[in-house]
Amino acid sequence: MRTIDPSLAMHLGCDATTLCHAWRVARRDGVVLGFTEHDHDLTFAYTTFTAASGFSASATEEEAGLPAATSDVAGGFSSEAITEEDLQRGAYDGARVEVFLVNWSAPEQHLLVKVQEIGEVVRDAGQFRAELRSFAHRLNQPQGRVYGRRCDAALGDSRCGVDLAQPQFHVECAVALVRNESQIQVSGIGRVGDDFFRFGELAFLDGAAEGQGVIIQSYSGADGVLTLWLPLVVLPEVGDRVRLTAGCDKAFSTCRTKFSNHLNFQGFPHIPGADFAYTYADGETVHDGSALFK
Repeated sequence: MRTIDPSLAMHLGCDATTLCHAWRVARRDGVVLGFTEHDHDLTFAYTTFTAASGFSASATEEEAGLPAATSDVAGGFSSEAITEEDLQRGAYDGARVEVFLVNWSAPEQHLLVKVQEIGEVVRDAGQFRAELRSFAHRLNQPQGRVYGRRCDAALGDSRCGVDLAQPQFHVECAVALVRNESQIQVSGIGRVGDDFFRFGELAFLDGAAEGQGVIIQSYSGADGVLTLWLPLVVLPEVGDRVRLTAGCDKAFSTCRTKFSNHLNFQGFPHIPGADFAYTYADGETVHDGSALFK
């Protein structure tokens, strides 16, 4: 049962109130930030909650039990607080958010309403909207393994076992041309197949984009053009050094021919696909339950 401070309870019973919301955000890297929808900074609970222009919360509903309730908080990017670069690199993914109801005329009168975490974040035209999820949403996440024909391990992790530090799986080169936020051209790779870096990682080793890493959607060996899954937040310059790491499409054939790791394949390649399951017996195909790969 929640206990409300008597002074705040008395204020809530008045005909006119001076209430606002405040949010304390604790990122996973240890950074703690405070924000409020009020037009002046507030200080309480050992935290300074800065006033952010346009920072507001949506209406929320609460239910008994363990519903995965969500709400939204929206605001503008600020160089002193939340930056677009921080959101792009995932600094706020899974951050803990404490939501307070506070009497802005007497900030010592405050109430911790709920504790949530940041879910999906949408960025558009210098603004952001963050989804605040109840911790109960974790109960809806799938547990255990998914049985599928493709591998469910991440390339290079302990379940996969491939050592990406081996020289045949990565190469360092230089940026030759920046076409746009999603396409750059590199030089100095040599002869590499178009699919070698597909689903791999592009990491910048120096320059303005140093430390930034993105997933490669496709690579053209003819002209050295990399197409990226997500646009770059900070564009590199010609001559910046980059490292390209090989990618994997999770197929059994790729695991065997590209990485020689088929004995450790973490998928189930012999599970029949939908096309096989919906076929019927005829005189040209064999449905004897034998292995699909021999």
